[in-house]
Amino acid sequence: MITQYFDTSITKWRQLFVGLGLLLLVLFALNISLGSVAIPLSSVIDFILLRPPEDNSWHLIMAKFRLPKALTATLVGGGLGICGLQMQTLFRNPMAGPFILGISSGSGLGVALVIFLGVEAGLLFELSGIARSWIMVCAAALGSFGVLLAIILASARLKDSVTLLILGLMLGAASSALISILQYFSQATNIQAYMMWSFGSLGSLSWNELMIFSVIIIIGMIMSIGLSKSLNALLLGANYAESMGVDLKIIRLMIIINTSLLAGTITAFCGPIAFFGLAMPHIARMLFNTTNHLLLTPLIILIGGILMLLFDTVSQLPSMEATLPINAVTALLGAPFVVYLLLRKRNIHYTFDK
Repeated sequence: MITQYFDTSITKWRQLFVGLGLLLLVLFALNISLGSVAIPLSSVIDFILLRPPEDNSWHLIMAKFRLPKALTATLVGGGLGICGLQMQTLFRNPMAGPFILGISSGSGLGVALVIFLGVEAGLLFELSGIARSWIMVCAAALGSFGVLLAIILASARLKDSVTLLILGLMLGAASSALISILQYFSQATNIQAYMMWSFGSLGSLSWNELMIFSVIIIIGMIMSIGLSKSLNALLLGANYAESMGVDLKIIRLMIIINTSLLAGTITAFCGPIAFFGLAMPHIARMLFNTTNHLLLTPLIILIGGILMLLFDTVSQLPSMEATLPINAVTALLGAPFVVYLLLRKRNIHYTFDK
């Protein structure tokens, strides 16, 4: 009977993962199809299967703009969801998100310094042949790395995760305060440029940028799967985790580095995308009624990609030239969905189960 139960359970989860994978592929094709120029799904499928194009203009649009954007949305959704899951488990706080350690604010400070003060630096980069988009990426990456370095140095001395959480919040608040000061003394055009960056964007990556972005995010996803067993132990408390042979200092450091790698890279290349990472773990737990990270981590990678593709499709306003900020769409559509799930399943819990 026990063997039959586990066989049924494994079959159920396998079917679920296959179903989510197929749904991801359908939304991926739909995302490429819809936009200011509607492209038939048959042409999208031909493009994906590398068949000769029916229309060269459609082929150009898909190759240069829509395919990179769809790949970016898939990776961003899964990456932010994993960040939120790891932070909520590490700090045992359902309100923890991927940017709770101040990583996003550090990236924002780096970009703000370039936009508000870096006219000479920008000119130097342009004269050296480096595109302006790379200036933003490098500035955001350096800002997030600075905050990460401070967090790592502090984590070696602090035993309490709550104290580390407070330190991250303070670093984020200090970075935001410096950004506000820079904005106060800056010109309106620079403020507008910074605001446009802060809206977030999934469609600004070239193929060269996407290759680097994809490698880093995939490495982070693989690391997160490897940390699943340790995260399960942390759900039952620090003492239990230590009794199971988990080195809390090393695991905490690995979780922080992995989360910072994912969140910092996403912010550097796509700008800050709020709410999504906070909501995704709750959505996955409530939809599938599990807190087992061996299941939750791949589930969140798939569901995060599905929802981000859906939100990006909505933000494109199909058949219209206007595009809504992705930040606004994730919050407007995601928040009511989470509220509905909370009201529908009031007895949701966050302790470990199989």
